[in-house]
Order: sequence, then C-alpha cells, then structure tokens
Amino acid sequence: MKQLFKPEDIERKVILILKILNESPEPMGARVIARLMKERNVQLSERTVRYHLGLMDERGLTKLVGRRDGRIITSLGQDEINNARVQDKIGLSISRIDVLSFKTTFDLKKMHGLTPVNISFFPQDQFKKALAAMKPVFKKGLAVSSRVAIAPAGKSLGDIVVPEGKIGLATVCSILINGVLLKHGIPIDSKFGGILQVKNSEPLRFVELIHYAGSSLDPSEIFIRGKMTSVGEVVEKGEGKILANFREIPALSRNLVEDIKGHLIRAGINGVLSIGSTGNPIGQTNVDLNKVGMILVGGLNPVAKANEEGFDVDNKAMSTVMEYEDLQSIEEI
Repeated sequence: MKQLFKPEDIERKVILILKILNESPEPMGARVIARLMKERNVQLSERTVRYHLGLMDERGLTKLVGRRDGRIITSLGQDEINNARVQDKIGLSISRIDVLSFKTTFDLKKMHGLTPVNISFFPQDQFKKALAAMKPVFKKGLAVSSRVAIAPAGKSLGDIVVPEGKIGLATVCSILINGVLLKHGIPIDSKFGGILQVKNSEPLRFVELIHYAGSSLDPSEIFIRGKMTSVGEVVEKGEGKILANFREIPALSRNLVEDIKGHLIRAGINGVLSIGSTGNPIGQTNVDLNKVGMILVGGLNPVAKANEEGFDVDNKAMSTVMEYEDLQSIEEI
C-alpha cells in the first residue's frame, strides 16, 4: 500500500513553520504562515497549517496567544530548529544561492528589479556609530554596492521583520552577480565563500574557505562571528583580510562576462573583484578544465568592519530580495 504521508516530509514542514515563527517578532496565525510557506515553495492549506500547529502546541514547540490562532515559538521550538536533522541542513547555503539567483530580476539598463540582499541587525543605541564605522568600507569599494536600506523595529526589509530594540540594515549580496549572469544565459557555479588576503590593494589568495554545499550557514556569517577578518586594515593600509566568494563560469563566456562586468561597474555595482583565464588558478585556487575562476567581493564586508570594532551585530546573509528602487546611497543616510 502506498504511503500517503512520509514522516520526514511532515517533520520538514514542522521545522519550516518553526523557522517562520522564529523570524517574526509578533504572534502569527495559520493564514499568514500558509502564505509565507507558499513563498518558500511549500503548499499547505490554512486548515492543514492549523492542524500542524495544534500538534506542535501539544509537543510544546509552539504556544497559542490570545483568542485567535496567533502562535509564538517556545524555547523547545527554538531547540528543535537548532537540532534539525543534518540532512535537512546540508546544502542549505547552495540552495539559497540558487533560489535567490532565480528571484533576481535586476535590469542593468533600467536600474530596477528585485535584488538579493543580506540583512544585519544592530542595537538601536549603537547603530549611528556602527554606520560611521562602515561608511569607509563602502567608499573603498569593498562592498557589492554602496546602496543600502534601513528599517526600524517592527518594519520589514524584504520579507524579514526587524526585531524589537534593533535597527535593520540591508546590503546588496554578491548573489546579484549570479542572478544577472543567469538572466544573460550564463551558468555560474558557486564554489565557496572565504577569507581573501589582500596585498597592495589587490587580491592575493584565499586563506580560509567553506564550501557552500557543505554548510547550512553562509560562510560570511561564520567568518564574522569568528572575527577572522581585518577589513579595517585593508581600508587604511591596502593589506589585510576581507570576505570574498569564489565562482566558476564556462571559458567560452569569459568575454561576455567581462562586458557585463563593465555594465555592472557603470551601474555602481563593484561585486566582481577579479576574473581569471581558462583553466588557470586565481587567488591561488585551482579551476576546473574549460572553466574560468571569478572572485566576488563579500557583501557583508562593511558589517565585518563594524564587528571588528566591537559593535554587536546579528546577520542573516543571503536572506531575501528587495526592489532596487527601495535602496539608497549610503552617503544619503
């Protein structure tokens, strides 16, 4: 007899519901949860979501708040997210890259469309000073773009709600390059995120790396938490360690990618640090035969510098997309 409901599928949906509740500062009902699940390509009716929530209440993972079906996540629910099965976590980073690349609609000529962003949360009382610490990084061209968005507690950046007591900052993510190349018919293989050593203001070599296919977190988040960058020294002296990402493109597409890079620069997008030659190493990293290596600047470098200076920051890298028109120059803030 065919099994209609697989336990592992049900558990994945439970974890997704918990993650959605965990991201919300307010209690959330079945209708809103069902809509947010649909946006993440999981189709469940409002009635089915309500059924799952009832079972999750019994397990102590969620808690009903008020007369309606608004729920909040409990500490047990947060533990459940943290302890989610390894097979659900492996490959999550590479999956997010693929999804955000596909969602990208940014048009280089019209300068509008959906753009992948990273979201960072700063304590309200620290944000002004943290912003001052970050601005030189944008000016130095060590961010994908100098355009950002800011939101206070309770407001949203893309589909991410800013928590109480925080100010949210959206910075353009290097996945924008993936999305633009994809729209031009160029396949791009996202290999890893790493720490790039810079000497005389030029990329020298990767000294640390984490492959996307083997990590549930964005590598940049890990490197920032580990205080493994020295972005401030690169800004001041032209030498140090920054966040960067490694991609491969087909060798035959190199000239077209160089042309697109020029258009990106004219649009104020400095994401492409370096493009190699066919089959040759770049950043002291080997490249597959008939491929060309490409180094992209990490979108969270400004935030990494703020972290280096002791500011508290919570990052959600590669987290959502925003309309390019909703971003403004960092110098206007």
